Amino acid sequence: MNSQEATALCAYVHQLCPQQRFNEHTPDVWGDILAPYALDEARAAVVTVASRQAFVAPAEIVTEIKARRAERIELANIVVDGDPTHTGAESAAALREIIRAAGDGLTGPTSIGRSLGTAERLALPPGADHGPYEGRAAAARAAIGKMPAGRDTSKDPRGRACRRCGAAPGSSCTTGGRRRRDVHPIRLEDTQRAAAGLPLLDHDQEQARIQAASAAALAREPQEQEAEAS
Repeated sequence: MNSQEATALCAYVHQLCPQQRFNEHTPDVWGDILAPYALDEARAAVVTVASRQAFVAPAEIVTEIKARRAERIELANIVVDGDPTHTGAESAAALREIIRAAGDGLTGPTSIGRSLGTAERLALPPGADHGPYEGRAAAARAAIGKMPAGRDTSKDPRGRACRRCGAAPGSSCTTGGRRRRDVHPIRLEDTQRAAAGLPLLDHDQEQARIQAASAAALAREPQEQEAEAS
């Protein structure tokens, strides 16, 4: 919150609490206390505090903001698979970004089952593009898909969706509703082909082609045996 926003907030509080006294120094003092917070969340906190009492103090605004942020973080049910290429400091920084995004309300509530990757997911189209993302958007995407910000999607199979089980980017593959320690082979193959600049294979079409070739070969065998006998 900057000085202009602090002034606007004080004017807003004065409208809600006309009996509360303000002077020309009030916005500066409030601005010092509320500097780490955004104006919109401070206004929301003011409404909550003013709805239950006649005066609003900066400390009460901070308390309300922290309570709502903690509530959003709890409802997000954050679960992070982690990135084995990250150092301890990098992992801690990525986790802080994910928690900050959840507190900012960028991720929204998530069920425990979905956070753990056990909830049913809609199948994603092959080769779906989910990026690029930067800054807070990356943190939000990371929290939604449990993909640490900065993960190299060209090398890490978990950086892309799985066409076998429908796992979202950053989430583990599942079999029978249980998380797998590894990824499905098709997810690994898709990652390798994408990194090499090759198109993804349509496995249903490839399987049909193999079956047709096998049927044709079986049909030719009697003719070839008759030709050899003669």
